[in-house]
Amino acid sequence: MAGTTLRYQHDSLHMEEVNLVEVAKQYGTPCYLYSKKTLLDNWRNFDEAFSHHPHRTCYAVKANSNLAILNLFAGLQSGFDIVSVGELERVLAAGGHPHHIIFSGIGKKSHEIMRALEVGIHCFNVESETECDRLNEIAATLNKIAPIGLRINPNIDARTHPYIATGLNENKFGIAHADALSIVEKIQSLPHLKLIGIGSHIGSQLTEVSPFVEAIQRLLELAHQLHAKGIVLQHINIGGGLGINYRHEIPPTIHEYAKAVIPAIASFPGEVIFEPGRAIVANAGVLLTTIEYLKETPHKNFAVVDAAMNDLLRPALYDAWHEIKPVRLRKKGASKLYDVVGPVCESADFLGKERELMVEAGDLLVVQSAGAYGFSMSSNYNSRPRAAEVMVDGRETRLIRERETLQDLWAHERAIT
Repeated sequence: MAGTTLRYQHDSLHMEEVNLVEVAKQYGTPCYLYSKKTLLDNWRNFDEAFSHHPHRTCYAVKANSNLAILNLFAGLQSGFDIVSVGELERVLAAGGHPHHIIFSGIGKKSHEIMRALEVGIHCFNVESETECDRLNEIAATLNKIAPIGLRINPNIDARTHPYIATGLNENKFGIAHADALSIVEKIQSLPHLKLIGIGSHIGSQLTEVSPFVEAIQRLLELAHQLHAKGIVLQHINIGGGLGINYRHEIPPTIHEYAKAVIPAIASFPGEVIFEPGRAIVANAGVLLTTIEYLKETPHKNFAVVDAAMNDLLRPALYDAWHEIKPVRLRKKGASKLYDVVGPVCESADFLGKERELMVEAGDLLVVQSAGAYGFSMSSNYNSRPRAAEVMVDGRETRLIRERETLQDLWAHERAIT
């Protein structure tokens, strides 16, 4: 899949045609940067890879929900996979069509369901029997029929980090495969529900195709059982989860993934839905940060930067690896091993450990592959304003989210005297 179009030119790192030194001068740090070209290329690669089978690409909004990014995909007639009413409203504000939206998630609140029914989304991914009851009740009050897809938990080991595995019996997601037929029977008795599909999502950052194929086979078995009962499905949803290369992983490319998946779905006459997130946006984004101090001790060297775990949580949460590069290549000096750490008062506040760098205080670094679950998981911990976000388009840059101000931190709080 496409990279971030990062390259060194005259010893300075560029994204597309933009010098990152100039970006730092204009927008400050920490700052998220996204390559428009990479975003569009990755989405189109998915769409083209499945072009010979009826399909719907539903971008997983949780990966990165910036309006400018959603608007890019809406312009491509993308579908969207959402997990909250906030993500629903973001997609609508960005120009996404409600009929292209799928609402996933195990804890949908009543007002979220009502709003989704009002705007007319394509489908609810239902994850429990009690959710069916709630959907039916709310749809009845609106005199509507709620279109639903049954999310199946196929009990398949996705061989990924346990925090992002979602397809095992021990996970909170989906309906057990063994319970699916009985729940379908109940759905048929509920007058305000219409079953239009089944699906599964077994995890994130998968680097092998075999778990995807195994999950699809489980879905097709169920689809055949339903067909025998006279239930014809409009779609099967094979979820998302295709991984990227952060360090040593060798995940399949989008086309390799499609080559393995398409034969498995070839016998299904309806639409196949997939919900990529990380595979589209991760390698399109970087986090730009400034070294504030170099702290060298007999035991460990630290590069203390102005980005922190509140800006990029993945290393602290998952012990995740992100490649870290200097923006300017120094020709003189000695490289040393540094832990790249932030100013937050937690020992878990690191962006990378034991990185070989030739740097000085004041130098800029980029943390790569930060476009997915970077800004979207950021917070104001330690009362730190969240970073700016910038879109890079050829030689141009555009601010797509302003840096938060200190006043923004307490804008919704009230002092009691």
